[in-house]
Amino acid sequence: MRLSIIIPVYNSEQTIGSLVEHVLQTLEESDLEIILVNDGSRDQSESVCNELAQRFANVKFITLRRNFGEFNAVMCGLNHAEGDYAVMIDDDFQNPPSEILKLVQTAQEGNFDVVYSYYPQKKHSPFRNFGSWLVNRITTWLLEKPSDLYLSSFKLISKPVVKEIIKYKGPYPYIDGLIFRVTRHIGRVEVFHNKRQEGESGYTLRKLTSLFMTILFGYSLKPLRILTGVGLFSIGLSVLISLIDIALFAIHSKFFFLNSNLIILIFFGGAILTSLGIVGEYIGRIFMVQSGLPQYIEKFKVSQTKP
Repeated sequence: MRLSIIIPVYNSEQTIGSLVEHVLQTLEESDLEIILVNDGSRDQSESVCNELAQRFANVKFITLRRNFGEFNAVMCGLNHAEGDYAVMIDDDFQNPPSEILKLVQTAQEGNFDVVYSYYPQKKHSPFRNFGSWLVNRITTWLLEKPSDLYLSSFKLISKPVVKEIIKYKGPYPYIDGLIFRVTRHIGRVEVFHNKRQEGESGYTLRKLTSLFMTILFGYSLKPLRILTGVGLFSIGLSVLISLIDIALFAIHSKFFFLNSNLIILIFFGGAILTSLGIVGEYIGRIFMVQSGLPQYIEKFKVSQTKP
């Protein structure tokens, strides 16, 4: 069995060297490759990763031309992975490398296609914990994910599922959404979670919003179906109001509801603009895909042949 350890790297010059060495020491008896993907780091991460790839024969290094985002960097790593299992791990040491073996053991014992980790106590910031909670609620609704399954970034994917995932070539990859398109044979295992050793998390409101939009408009048609329901409800409501107003006019010789037509106009005008915005978001993403917006662009890569 061969393992591919994929590490997306962003501004982690202080930790990535120690992390790679720790992974190699922890899994020294395993047949593995480590794939480092530098996602447009602004520090010296590229130089550090390049040196690691020169030192260790089983370390591959790919650097991207700009910052494409974590999921795009992971997709790059998956496209270069050759192992029977691919394991994604962050570059900040919050996931101890020793816990990789738990993922592998769970996958083999349960014959799972994918294994997610979950934590007895998360050491993320309150904002990131809120973001994770929100994303998990959204994915439970949109992707029909089991409510007790936490979509951790620290996970394992089997080679057959990896082959299906990398068929997606669009510019908006969401790894968990692609997983649920391929399989529902998914396991989970509890692992330790450490505090971040160096630097600050890159998890920002902007990235949370971008992720929310990708999940909402890239992996489900439910928003459009909700719009259809709102439209049908609005038609029914307007007919009902008209019938009630006609009946009241027959009794009191006065229209009651039509006198509030300005409020009704504002309400439905807002509903129409919101609907156009949602439909436009879908159309815009289709346009970006058709225009050939790249998922990622490799600047260079370093890979040695393992002896």
